[in-house]
Amino acid sequence: MKTMNKIDITAQPAPIHIGSPDGTLGRHLARRLVQIGVTDVFSVPGDFNLTLLDHLIAEPELNLVGCCNELNAGYAADGYARSKGVGACVVTFTVGGLSVLNAIAGAYSENLPVICIVGGPNSNDYGTSRILHHTIGLPDFSQELRCFQTITCTQAVVNNLDDAHELIDTAISTALKESKPVYISISCNLPGIPHPTFAREPVPFFLAPKVSNQLGLEAAVEATAEFLNKAVKPVIIGGPKIRVSKAQQAFVELADSCGYPIAVMPSGKGLVPEHHPHFIGTYWGAVSTSFCGEIVESADAYIFVGPIFNDYSSVGYSLLIKKEKSVIVQPNRVTIGHGPSLGWVFMTDFLTALAKKLKKNSTAMENYRRIYVPSGIALKRDNDEPLRVNILFKHIQEMLSGNTAVIAETGDSWFNCQKLCLPENCGFEFQMQYGSIGWSVGATLGYAQAAKDKRVIACIGDGSFQVTAQDISTMIRCEQKNIIFLINNGGYTIEVEIHDGPYNVIKNWDYTGLVDAIHNGQGNCWTAKVKTEDELVEAIAKATDTYKDSLCFIEVFVHKDDTSKELLEWGSRVAAANSRYPNPQ
Repeated sequence: MKTMNKIDITAQPAPIHIGSPDGTLGRHLARRLVQIGVTDVFSVPGDFNLTLLDHLIAEPELNLVGCCNELNAGYAADGYARSKGVGACVVTFTVGGLSVLNAIAGAYSENLPVICIVGGPNSNDYGTSRILHHTIGLPDFSQELRCFQTITCTQAVVNNLDDAHELIDTAISTALKESKPVYISISCNLPGIPHPTFAREPVPFFLAPKVSNQLGLEAAVEATAEFLNKAVKPVIIGGPKIRVSKAQQAFVELADSCGYPIAVMPSGKGLVPEHHPHFIGTYWGAVSTSFCGEIVESADAYIFVGPIFNDYSSVGYSLLIKKEKSVIVQPNRVTIGHGPSLGWVFMTDFLTALAKKLKKNSTAMENYRRIYVPSGIALKRDNDEPLRVNILFKHIQEMLSGNTAVIAETGDSWFNCQKLCLPENCGFEFQMQYGSIGWSVGATLGYAQAAKDKRVIACIGDGSFQVTAQDISTMIRCEQKNIIFLINNGGYTIEVEIHDGPYNVIKNWDYTGLVDAIHNGQGNCWTAKVKTEDELVEAIAKATDTYKDSLCFIEVFVHKDDTSKELLEWGSRVAAANSRYPNPQ
């Protein structure tokens, strides 16, 4: 089960010297990042952020990771935040800021606190009619800010030292409280100037814990317990917002106490312990784990904890879920059926209290055991038969342990990785809400940099890899030991199954040749091409033994039409939703 490290923002620092000569904006920001748990910052240099980067490098507890482009720096901060609880990236004004936008939007959609720092124009240029480079040629410097306003929870433009301390601290604390990205722009001439508002060692700031409205909490628990205790065969389904609520342990307490079957929504995979005796699989409508969808949709009551219902998670709006049978638990609100709906009731408080009020009911779990049929015939293959995707993932399953983490790229890897059974403490990440192809390269870089106790196994399609391939270079430079399976099927397979056309075919690359060229004899990197199961077995053995201290890149050739059955079903339903005729006016 994946859990984000707790952020200790009340740790006692060294003695504080108020207004000391080395109390600068740059040092303050660097120390703040360390205090909230950021030890690696992903960056791309540009003339507006170079002085700021000097101050970040000067912080002994902060490691600056230079990325090949801003998009990957943002994706890396996203992956880092998934493991550490918060991430940060630093880019330059507008030309860098607009490049990182897509990654920050993805972090917003996934409720990840990412501190996006931009080196801004000289403070003297604000309010003038000067035209600067890296802009669109107008004396208005607000273009970048206006773009970030829609994808961050707060923005700070620091072009004055007098209020810099307040703006920076407010932005960082807001990111942590809201679990969303924030934007901080810092004028390029300010980081090194001492100012009396900055201490050499910043005073730790305190985030007051969120406390539920006690009357609302009691009412929500009583109404939910009454609703569920009269049900015959209730079930629990975990969703992605369990992460933002830090409610993993409370979810387990509830599952232990009530005896209901527990399932997970696809975007919540890894947040619910799959080794739990009541775990029945992924609930994803028509493409659910075998026997899981039937149990969930035939239940007479279901409690969804932290769900996100969109066209993808609902398989083109085809879930057989009825609102009057559901309890929806969001991070700060509980809704029972069509009502009541009670706000300022926080998920962890609610689940912990509810666990004490529910009667034990194992009816649905017993039904599941009655209908469950173990996987049948073992997969067989002929000698030298071309490798099949289901064979590939059978072997990936055998690689998993509590010392590994899986990163699944947008595409058929979504569906194949959903079928993996995660051992205790095995990490799992994918980006379902935003679904940006190429996300996994940067996210693998960031996650591995944060979770040095795990070996990251990334499953990436060839089309996605072409978007963000460059930062394999940064992984090698950071001495990461990831195992990357590049699944080469000649195109955008997920798009093919939604709507095919010549635009879904891509130019084939010599992917291992590209990675070898990036390696260029510097650092530890090993590559292999795999076309049969025997070659796959040999490659995995080398990656996990001979080259266990290297980044391993395994290019797997499969047929262009070799997809999971789930993608075929899901693609047809999403296509139907996309092609709905306009409603009559």
